[in-house]
Amino acid sequence: MKDLIKKTLLAGLGFLSLTKDKAQEVAQELVKKGEISKKEAEKFVKELMEKAKKTKEDTEKKVEEIVKKTLKKLGVPQKKEIEKLKQEIKSLKEKLAKKEKKK
Repeated sequence: MKDLIKKTLLAGLGFLSLTKDKAQEVAQELVKKGEISKKEAEKFVKELMEKAKKTKEDTEKKVEEIVKKTLKKLGVPQKKEIEKLKQEIKSLKEKLAKKEKKK
């Protein structure tokens, strides 16, 4: 029964927007209804927050991967590529300046 309640709450609350206050509020309500003990409520809140954190991290990684792939498909250069080009330009400017001084 507890697992069913957890799964339902996790889906209903939305992992990404779950706050500790909201999780505690839900746990207190379950205690009032007699569905879980106070000790179980503490564990329940801790588990919810850990799962919410993990889900958020996993979602952020997936979004980051999708953005990288999309930018690559569009031909948008990455920061390291731009930095490399800046260094090349700087080097070429220095070489050009040296040649102009020799004239």
